[in-house]
Amino acid sequence: MFWRRVPAKRQAVSGLLAGALLLPGSMGAEPQPSNKNDSYYEPLPQETGTNGLKLMLRKLQTTGRLMQVTAHPDDEDGGMLTLEARGKGVSTLLMTLTRGEGGQNKLGSNLFDVLGVLRTLELLASDRYYGVEQRFSRVADFGYSKTADETFQKWQGHEVALGDMVRVIRTFRPDVLVARFSGTDRDGHGHHQASAILTREAFRAAGDPKRFPEQIAEGLQPWQPRKLYTGNVCGFFASSCADSNYTLRLNTGKDDPLLQTSYVQFALSGLRHQLSQGSGSWSVEPGDRFTHYKLLDSVVDSPKDKNGHEQDFFDGIDTTLPGLASRLGDEEKKVPWLRGKLTEIKAKIDEAVAAADRDPKSAEAPLATASSLTIRAYNDAVGSDLSAAAKVELREEMLSTLSAHIEEARALALGEQLTATVDAPVGTNPHDAFMAVPGQSFELTAQLSSKVSPEEPAHISLKLPEGWKSEEIKSATTAKDTARFKVFVPGTAQVTRPYWHRHDPERDTLNTIDDAKYQGLPFAPPPVEVWAQSGRHTLLHATCMVRYKNDAGQVQVRPLAVAPEFSLELQPSTSVIPSSQRGSTNVRTNARDQSSGSEAEVSLQVPNGWKATPPQEKIEIATDQSKDAAFQVFPSNLKEEYTHISATLEHSNSKYGEGYSVVTRDDLGTAYYYQPAVQRVSIVDVKVPKDLKVGYVMGAGDETPTVLEQIGVDVTLIPAEKLATEDLSKYQTIVLGIRAYDTQKGVTQNNKRLLDFVNAGGRLIVQYNASASDFNSGNFTPYPATMSRARVSVEEAPIQILEPGNAIFHSPNEITQRDFEGWVQERGLYFMSQWDSKFTPLLESHDPGESEQKGGLLLAHYGKGTYIYAGYAFFRQLPAGVPGAVRLFVNLLDGRQN
Repeated sequence: MFWRRVPAKRQAVSGLLAGALLLPGSMGAEPQPSNKNDSYYEPLPQETGTNGLKLMLRKLQTTGRLMQVTAHPDDEDGGMLTLEARGKGVSTLLMTLTRGEGGQNKLGSNLFDVLGVLRTLELLASDRYYGVEQRFSRVADFGYSKTADETFQKWQGHEVALGDMVRVIRTFRPDVLVARFSGTDRDGHGHHQASAILTREAFRAAGDPKRFPEQIAEGLQPWQPRKLYTGNVCGFFASSCADSNYTLRLNTGKDDPLLQTSYVQFALSGLRHQLSQGSGSWSVEPGDRFTHYKLLDSVVDSPKDKNGHEQDFFDGIDTTLPGLASRLGDEEKKVPWLRGKLTEIKAKIDEAVAAADRDPKSAEAPLATASSLTIRAYNDAVGSDLSAAAKVELREEMLSTLSAHIEEARALALGEQLTATVDAPVGTNPHDAFMAVPGQSFELTAQLSSKVSPEEPAHISLKLPEGWKSEEIKSATTAKDTARFKVFVPGTAQVTRPYWHRHDPERDTLNTIDDAKYQGLPFAPPPVEVWAQSGRHTLLHATCMVRYKNDAGQVQVRPLAVAPEFSLELQPSTSVIPSSQRGSTNVRTNARDQSSGSEAEVSLQVPNGWKATPPQEKIEIATDQSKDAAFQVFPSNLKEEYTHISATLEHSNSKYGEGYSVVTRDDLGTAYYYQPAVQRVSIVDVKVPKDLKVGYVMGAGDETPTVLEQIGVDVTLIPAEKLATEDLSKYQTIVLGIRAYDTQKGVTQNNKRLLDFVNAGGRLIVQYNASASDFNSGNFTPYPATMSRARVSVEEAPIQILEPGNAIFHSPNEITQRDFEGWVQERGLYFMSQWDSKFTPLLESHDPGESEQKGGLLLAHYGKGTYIYAGYAFFRQLPAGVPGAVRLFVNLLDGRQN
């Protein structure tokens, strides 16, 4: 379940008057969109009750802020982040430059941007454990890169990612900036190197008002972090580290009594949610585990021992509450009383810390006093002669952070929890749950519970997007701490979708931002929030959740989302058509109605000279259901090119032309990935052998079998568990999907049967596997061969045909250099590094400046048949409709060449 009690958050409370916390709207206060990652997650057990209170009190005992920068999801030093955020109470932020959209999916066939959405959800699930906020930049993961130079070339230089990083620094205002990587070849991936290089540049750039002046014009203030550290100074798995290599060593293997485990073990519980990275089985042995960082730059002096070592990231930085006054510099003279007020607030917080050990409820009284003192001190500062920049500084520290954390601690001490739910109608599709629709209305119930009897009734109100309206539903039977509202959604309401996109996910390396106010956030925040001032005058808020039953009949919740009245998908979304094709192809649309059930008209738009039958079709869609429409498309004058087919739904003079898929998992939140109702079509001049029967064993998941069917290959999917009993002799060729040996026990258990199939005259094509050590130790090849992690990451890297006379390059398609043009993302991965003389290498390719790589396509005759190892990235090229890759793969399939 994904709800939680969320009191006031950073940048969430404004316009507060001394001595009282006012609800949004009561004095013109306008809460900002929540920037926290966990606003719709149920709290972890460690965040509740007395433990949760004590964790929050840790936050109130330091003003330290730390920001780490990485390149991809799963790069983060989770143990360090958890130690700082959970163990020390430091306000901590993780900036991950990309969303991992160019990686491999170890769960299924989704790649590119939908994988990026999934990995964003996975990282947020990890962040819950680390206790950190999350930000991203606009640059995309375009696949493996071997150098920082190539990375910057793809990212259009340094400025895009650097500007995004500077924006986050100026917003979050960290004292300490930490690069996860070193910015050297030791980091491996070019994205890793680039992230550290950019972090070094951002350290000084963020404090320079001449850098990215458009941000200053928007109202952001320059911010100079105090210290800069770099990571990976001793290698990721180094058991020891020379004194000269590091400045700071932290033990993340130390147990924390509130977490009831060590920091690294707690972090690992979060990291295991990143299942598309294969993290489910990752483990760390109990005991000491050290992480090392080196100080690269600093604007403060910090004490060091004789070996040049520090004890803490914040050595030399005053992170005490009274020390906030020193952040004003010379302007502290304008508010000489401020340090004394902050000392009073600290004394009350210290009183609450002591009280929490005796009786958690008793901690609320000193916290309430601390809250009032904080608001008074802030308001007095606002009325002083401080500069606008200094007032912004105090607003961030005293209201957005200190006051918000005090309110959350008060709620924990009192056992207060605010929930806001919408009950989905019976029979609602569980994959969508209930979704708000522009022009419609819905009802929600907000309830405030407490373990301490309130002194006064709660005051509950809604925070709605612009243009939305609500009215409270009064009832004599409604409990005093419960409120019911009817909410009206305007026709102009924004749908819930990622605020970024790429026009061509397979080739674009930068994301386009569709709504600048959300830039950097993981997602746009859910639309409806509920705020409450409890009877004890604490301020809480909660995200509105939808309560529904899943397929198994279990009650679940997810944040309320807004969906368009109609959505439309065109299936399949990609199509590869042979230029020799005669007759028609089948295209299907799927339309969903989120409102009240309607009649609509769906039509296809096809390339010039093509014909769709019927040209339009009227459909009736039941409420909260979907409806298919089938069309026959007759292509004509086919020549090799890329084109597209689009679909449009018309209802009441409005047109709709996009659809969405729900991205979620039982252990994750929910997001919605939108695509235009377009089928990308690649017309390929390809000859397909007649009567060719192919068996395909799926591995981690890919779309290759679909493409093969589209071009006319007779493909049968063979479940891995049926390899032991399947009659393999009816196939000329069997293909193992990507990572089949990694993910399918049936493949490893029946490898001998597959080799017997080859020995008897069949053809076996083995695609890449990520676990090279397991593959090599399994001796799965017919003759000795060693798989490596060697790859060719530059998709334009030249390719040499080593055996030009081999039939694979001539039958049934003639393969020339033009067939290696237009490839996407990469040439190949996990090439063989050594092989028996019975293998024949067919192609050579290598990245610029590297030695020859001949192990990407190997062929061996074994008995009467042929064994082929294919490390080239056909799993990316075929769904993208790359003509040459399609032709070459068909030639590989042709078992007549044995």
